[in-house]
Amino acid sequence: MEFKEYLKKNSALIDKELEKFFPKKLEKEWLEKALGKAEYKLDEQTITKSLAEPIWDFLERGGKRWRPTLMLLSYEALGGRNKKKIMPLTVLPELLHNGSIMIDDIEDSSELRRGKKCTHLIFGEDITINAGNTMYFLPFIVLYRNELNLKDKTLRKIYDLCSIEMMKLSAGQAMDILWHRENQSHLTEEHYLQMCAYKTGALARLSAKLGAILTEANPKETEKIGKYAESIGVAFQIQDDVLNLVGEKFSKGKGKGEDIHEGKKTLILLHTLKKASEEDRKRLEEIIESHPEEQEIINETIGIMEKYGSIEYAKEKAKSLVKKSWKEVEPFLKKGKAKEKLKEFGKYLTEREI
Repeated sequence: MEFKEYLKKNSALIDKELEKFFPKKLEKEWLEKALGKAEYKLDEQTITKSLAEPIWDFLERGGKRWRPTLMLLSYEALGGRNKKKIMPLTVLPELLHNGSIMIDDIEDSSELRRGKKCTHLIFGEDITINAGNTMYFLPFIVLYRNELNLKDKTLRKIYDLCSIEMMKLSAGQAMDILWHRENQSHLTEEHYLQMCAYKTGALARLSAKLGAILTEANPKETEKIGKYAESIGVAFQIQDDVLNLVGEKFSKGKGKGEDIHEGKKTLILLHTLKKASEEDRKRLEEIIESHPEEQEIINETIGIMEKYGSIEYAKEKAKSLVKKSWKEVEPFLKKGKAKEKLKEFGKYLTEREI
């Protein structure tokens, strides 16, 4: 089975878990089980309209669901044998991810997400911010209900993991926001990679470490598989930046070159600024600072980046990061299909075309 099909198969299973966990219509029984008995009178209709509807409008747009798949593969590759039992926890990385994307679209003033208008343009910023924030806390219901009968020690590790990774995600987002709002002439490739390790690496790392915690892996094994997952997250972001300029992604998600319009400091841009002639560098800086909307200027920018081989450089960097971290984690993994799929996972996400 090609990895794309494997991902699609897992995506369908994860979608079922999301539907079981968070209904599209929030009735009293579910609300009181999740939130505790209401002291006064619930307005189920309003909560459904302002929470469930925007959240499900977003979730039903699809997505690769690769983070929960990474969790499951990490669990199995480290010796986990009860995949069915831990399936309900796949909602945790998926909801955290989708909540962060919903908020991110507001922060970036984005217009398109997965081929549709962004949630805040449909439901309003106030409802969208609240729905996105809800997705940060919603999956913790799985933990405090503890219907999986996880040990107290395991629960504490998961809570700690989520806390630190969500803080790292916020730190990465803080860097990214200010970088494309202000001129940041001091930035280097290493700065960019750290931002990605925080922002895109956080939920990948969380997913893999969650799988490791559920197998009761030792600290070294947990750290190594987390590092591999982080490299996949960073590589995924680099490839995302590439696809925004030259791939098919813009036809089904963001507009082509929207990163240029937003003034995003990508690895591609930083490499070009470092390698470009003084004339090209000044022109590139002028364009990025102007946040162009004209496709002609965006195409000119892409042309300058291609001139210095920056897009190809980014592609190779993504591959090398994953390759290096795989060598470090590979000795700790059990032989079998899960290990093979985990290796294939990194290759697929860094070489995808959409």
